[in-house]
Amino acid sequence: MKFSNYGLGIIKGMGVTLKNLFRASPTTQYPEQRLTVSKRIRGTELVWSVEKCTGCATCARTCPQGVIRIVTHPGEAGGDPNRYVVETLEVDSGYCIHCGLCVEACPYNALFLGYKFERAKYRRQELVQSKEDMSISQETPSAYYHPELAGKLPKQTLLIDREKK
Repeated sequence: MKFSNYGLGIIKGMGVTLKNLFRASPTTQYPEQRLTVSKRIRGTELVWSVEKCTGCATCARTCPQGVIRIVTHPGEAGGDPNRYVVETLEVDSGYCIHCGLCVEACPYNALFLGYKFERAKYRRQELVQSKEDMSISQETPSAYYHPELAGKLPKQTLLIDREKK
């Protein structure tokens, strides 16, 4: 038996380990460090503007999964006859495929896709977003199908940009 190359593999492996030990980490330490995603990303939630919404329920009719539930009633007698008061607006994000068709179909630009990624829950019933959870005052909408918002959003950060610093 010849033992001239005995331990050479371990030495090579330790060399690779030591080389990468002192290198900067290529991953982001989420949630302490967060990357800014693309301005036009199809987010994982819907963001709703109360002021722009007329309660026409076009979003619910165009949803291919049927996950948007909207209940409305006519507004005040002196108001706009085409405007309804939204009593209930719920989106079951557990079944939503985030296709963005509801955002594109809204004639009043009242729906947006949002950036929030912390929607994980332990129970399926908790994945239903109510109109209070979807208010535009709490979230920053993405510029998907709304290019007028692109100038207000932060520039996208990439891991490669972070590594150069």
